[in-house]
Amino acid sequence: MLSGVKETKRDKIFVICNYIYVLLAFLIVFYPLIYMISASISNPKFVGSGEMWLWPKGITFDGYKRVFENTSIWIGYGNTILYTVVGTAINLIVTLPAAYALSRKDFVGRNFFMGMFMVTMFFGGGLVPTYLLVKQLGMINSMWAIVIPSAASIWNIIVSRTFFQSSIPKELQEAAQIDGCTNMRLFVKIILPLSMPIIAVMALFYGVGNWNSYFSALIYLNDSFKYPLQLVLRQILVLQEMAAQGGGAIDASTAAAMNSKAEIAALVKYAVIIVATLPVIVIYPFLQRYFVQGVMIGSVKG
Repeated sequence: MLSGVKETKRDKIFVICNYIYVLLAFLIVFYPLIYMISASISNPKFVGSGEMWLWPKGITFDGYKRVFENTSIWIGYGNTILYTVVGTAINLIVTLPAAYALSRKDFVGRNFFMGMFMVTMFFGGGLVPTYLLVKQLGMINSMWAIVIPSAASIWNIIVSRTFFQSSIPKELQEAAQIDGCTNMRLFVKIILPLSMPIIAVMALFYGVGNWNSYFSALIYLNDSFKYPLQLVLRQILVLQEMAAQGGGAIDASTAAAMNSKAEIAALVKYAVIIVATLPVIVIYPFLQRYFVQGVMIGSVKG
């Protein structure tokens, strides 16, 4: 509220309701994260019985030990970092020039090309034709099958185009052209340095998407040594659950062993979730400033 302005009773009630709403939203978002962290270092007996509901109980790091003793985890980490870095670089190289070109009013046919891009947001060839195309291009079981088919997001191109239209002064481009600056030099030397907010936002969007992606690897990769982290973790969870479930008639000792395996599977499951999400959580604060600027694209002009 502005200083010197007296709050009415309704204003105070509104402010209180806002605080309550924000607090509830914070708890809804924050509780699952705390629960996952606590469950990953708690005795699975307490987790399964519901005794552990917030803070760790019976602290143990066996889950993380079992996860990191698996060499495929480290191979998956390396592959995922490679796919994320290369994939995000390709995404930016494709998205930003396309968005800038579509933002230029002197680009002949820009409405036609934008319409063609929009069509692909609603209609696609499907999984089988896409797989056959990737196979004919010789990209099966290679990194390029992961990063090339998803090289650009039409929605991100639209967002980037909006940024260039609303945040880059047209007069600046005209002044550069009068001074003899070519379009390529204008884009590289002037436009990109002024576009750090949208570059950071696009890098974050694409990076998180590439980091969490596993479906393309599941479809196109045959060699387990090329699997990304998400696919490796998926295999670990499936194997742990299958080992825990077993089957057929069992005696008391076998039942006890299966119960122990089930507890280990639950412990590994939570550790795996933390391992997969931690890098993104660590990197996000460094991009938060640009992210906040990016989401405000086009909201205020003048």
